[in-house]
Amino acid sequence: MKTITLFIRIFTGILFIFSGIVKAIDPRGLAYKMQEFFEVWTSAGFLPKLMTALHNNALPFSIAMITLEVMVGVALLLGYKKQITSCILLLLMLFFTFLTAFVLFTGKIRACGCFGDCIPLTPIQTFTKDIILLLFAVVLLFNLKYITPVAKPFLNTLYVLLAVILTFWLQTYVLKNLPIIDCLPYKKGNNIIELRKMPANAIQDKYSFMFVYEKNGKQQEFEADKTPDSTWTFIDRKQTLIQKGSNNVPLINDYSLTTLSGTDTTNDILNTKEPYYLLYINDVENYPRNWNEDATILLEANKTNKKIFIVSAQVSKAQQHFYDMSILKPIHEKLIFLSCDVTVLKTVARVNPTLYLMQGPIVKNKWGYNNFGKVF
Repeated sequence: MKTITLFIRIFTGILFIFSGIVKAIDPRGLAYKMQEFFEVWTSAGFLPKLMTALHNNALPFSIAMITLEVMVGVALLLGYKKQITSCILLLLMLFFTFLTAFVLFTGKIRACGCFGDCIPLTPIQTFTKDIILLLFAVVLLFNLKYITPVAKPFLNTLYVLLAVILTFWLQTYVLKNLPIIDCLPYKKGNNIIELRKMPANAIQDKYSFMFVYEKNGKQQEFEADKTPDSTWTFIDRKQTLIQKGSNNVPLINDYSLTTLSGTDTTNDILNTKEPYYLLYINDVENYPRNWNEDATILLEANKTNKKIFIVSAQVSKAQQHFYDMSILKPIHEKLIFLSCDVTVLKTVARVNPTLYLMQGPIVKNKWGYNNFGKVF
C-alpha cells in the first residue's frame, strides 16, 4: 500500500501542478468558463444572489482557484501538512467532480475547461478523470501514515509559499501582456478566413422532419415526402435530431465586424491587401487607468498611413472615449469604429484592450495594452 500511496501522491501532485499552470497562462479563460456556470445556476434559481456575486467576481475567484490548485499539487509532492492538504484535495475533487458531472449530464455547458483551451477534453473524459482523482484523494486521506515530508518544515513551507507567489505572478503578468502560450484560434499565424470555414471532415447533424396539417378541425402529422393535398392547412413543422454529427463547428464561429450603419464588412476588411491594425476593446468601462498608449498607437498609425480599425461591442462608449481625447482631435474624422459581438471579443481580446497587426486574414502579431509601446 505504501508504493500505491506514493504513486498516487506523485501522480496527483504533478497533474494538479500541470493543470493549474495550463490555466494560469490564461486565467480569464477560466473566469469566462466559471461565469457560464454561474449564469446557468442563476437562471435556474439556485442561490441567485450568491451566483450573481460570484459572476461579478469570476476573475479573482478563478485566480484563487488556480493558485490553490498549484499549491495543493506542490504540497502533495512535498508531503507538506499532509492531513490538511489531503482534506483540501478531497474537497477540491468533490467540487470538480460536481462541475464535470453537471456538464456531462445536463448538457447546458459545452465543456468545463479543466485544462484550459490548450488541452480540450470531452465531458466524458473530464468526468472520468475526476472520478479517478476523487478515488485517489480518498486513498491518500486514509493512508496518511505513508506520506512523509521530503524536507524540513521550514523548507517545505518556503517551497509552497514560493509556488503560490510564482503562480500569482504568472497570472498577473498574462492579464496585462496576453497568454505566454496562445492556444486560442486567433493566435499569431492563424488565418481567420480559413478557420471560419466548416472543417473538411465535418459530419452534419441529421434530423427528421414531421409536418403538422389541419383539416376539418383535426390536426395530423405527415412525413416530409407524404404531405397532404391543398385541402389541408399547414400548421407547424417539427424537427427531431436522429443522429448527432461531429466536428461540424468551425474553429472560429460568429466572428463578424459590422459598420455603424449595420453593414457586415468582415470579408472586406479581412481581405485588405496592405497591413492594417485591429484595436479590440472588450470593455470600455474597465479600461486601464491613467493610460493613453491607445492614443499614441492611433497617431503613429496615422503618420505611417496604416489603417487601424477600432472594434468594440460598446461602439458608442468607444467613440466617446477617443473623441474626449484632445490629442486625437486632428484625426477624429479618420477613426473607423466597428461593432463585434461581446462573446467573440472575450476570446479575441483576452487583455483589454488588445492590438492585432493583420496581413489580410492572417494574424501577424498581437499585443496586450502593457506592450503597446513596442508596436512602433
